[in-house]
Amino acid sequence: MTDPEIDVTRPSSARVWNYLLGGKDNFAVDRQLGEALRTANPGIAEIARAQRRFLIQAVTLIAGEVGIRQFLDIGTGLPTADNTHEVAQRVAPDSRIVYVDNDPLVLTHARALLKSSPEGATAYVDSRVEDPERILAEAARTLDFSRPVALTMIGILGNVADYAEARAIVTRLLAAVPSGSYLVVSDGTSTSEQSVESQRVASRSGHPYNLRSPEEIAGYFEGLEVLAPGVVPTSQWRPAPGSVQAPLDVYCAVGRKP
Repeated sequence: MTDPEIDVTRPSSARVWNYLLGGKDNFAVDRQLGEALRTANPGIAEIARAQRRFLIQAVTLIAGEVGIRQFLDIGTGLPTADNTHEVAQRVAPDSRIVYVDNDPLVLTHARALLKSSPEGATAYVDSRVEDPERILAEAARTLDFSRPVALTMIGILGNVADYAEARAIVTRLLAAVPSGSYLVVSDGTSTSEQSVESQRVASRSGHPYNLRSPEEIAGYFEGLEVLAPGVVPTSQWRPAPGSVQAPLDVYCAVGRKP
């Protein structure tokens, strides 16, 4: 039986992405949009996979080599393999993770499936990305904002229609965390006609996603120390030695707050 809070008549970005990743937590309306997006941009499923790989790499680096133990994952999406808390707590079991999403299905699955290690903590916040004050207030119940935090925002800032507002959200979140915190962003870019066409398809579905230029993605990291290799196609962020990865219409970076 479907949760009455879940609107199955409109596509959800989390459920569409779940479908493109081969998941089963989606409805007919999501699959219909997913196929329309795939027709417009045949590489879109690989974009979804590249973003997942990037998240795993970035969290592994930050929890391991960097040594951060707190993660604020905004725009969680539906649980899949190697979720943020699983990656972080595999490296450091005492890691504390707060997931943020406003899709009722995501929150239902998160509470059921995203269980913390005994040494760490995992919590969930029901909020839109456009409400950073609520996110920070709720997350403060689990995270200590006097200590460094890694902010992960994978495929979420494109849901904010106005770029200036998206920049302001990132600025507000970064203002709440101390020196030594990190920002992890990956978002879709208008770097090909196929990508732009997929944006048109999404808009016609009533679920618009706003593509940015690579320069706009870089703007999120103004004032931060950006780790090598900089702001690059997500598929080309620290690829395995010897591998050759084609650029995709999605860019990313990891930056440290000085």
